[in-house]
Amino acid sequence: MDELLAQLRAAAEPTRLRLLALCARGAWCVSDLVAILGQSQPRLSRHLKLLVEGGLLVRTPEGANAWFQVPSEADLARQILARLPEDDPLLAADRRAAARLAAERARVASESFRRHGADWDEVRALGLPGAEIEAALLGALPARVGRLLDIGCGTGGLLEMLASRIEEGVGVDASRDMLALARTRLVEHGHAHLTVRQADMYRLPLADASFDAVTLQMVLHYAEDPAAALAEAGRVLKPGGVMLIVDLAPHQRADLLGAHAHRWPGFDDAEIAGWLGATGCATARSETIPGALPVRLWVAERKTQHATVLSY
Repeated sequence: MDELLAQLRAAAEPTRLRLLALCARGAWCVSDLVAILGQSQPRLSRHLKLLVEGGLLVRTPEGANAWFQVPSEADLARQILARLPEDDPLLAADRRAAARLAAERARVASESFRRHGADWDEVRALGLPGAEIEAALLGALPARVGRLLDIGCGTGGLLEMLASRIEEGVGVDASRDMLALARTRLVEHGHAHLTVRQADMYRLPLADASFDAVTLQMVLHYAEDPAAALAEAGRVLKPGGVMLIVDLAPHQRADLLGAHAHRWPGFDDAEIAGWLGATGCATARSETIPGALPVRLWVAERKTQHATVLSY
């Protein structure tokens, strides 16, 4: 009862209800919320602290900032929000201000991409069969997935594609510019069950065995240590969970190592199987996706005490 009362007290204030309504639609940092609500940073920081302590918001640090969002398990927060009138003038004004800020955030991030030469799509740039890759990924996942982690999420395209199939999605990437675009994309399309955060794929700030599925799409060929990256992916995967890896098969395009900063000229099945085996995962199947460069999809399962069979 004490926990319930603490949560009710945390929500029982107009500004905190506005913060909950905003953070249920996507992740925002304090400076964003200051701009949207027009209140001082110390005041909003105090309100956010109370909401986090009450379990109604989750705080995710990222460099000098921290991002706030309603967690998927905060049932009371969602019950409270369901009772807020959609046509409330103050809440509507907050939504409009948030939409303007998200658009500006995307513009700034896009300009940064252009300045640093990162405004491109690798699948398109390499002439890879994007539609076929997407179809293979969708076909390899179970019809419904609980929690999914996308490592190297970039601007959130894969998370958005899988939004209707997963209960909760988390994306991690090292690039703040990409994450800024990803957050804007997810907010604009109303994917409140998807979130992204900055993280090192070799040291994921995530609990052991906390995801039902993990994806790595066109990530490993940039990795200094693919085995270590897969070890971390395996660590956070639940027993019986599925890992999907999409990457280049061995090729002779030496120019990619220089022009596109690839660290590896593709991977063969034996390399991937060996690295996966060291993580406690076993390759269930693999397939080639034909294109200008050969692409492979590897589907692996986290080993359990008793064999687990997934239907695809």
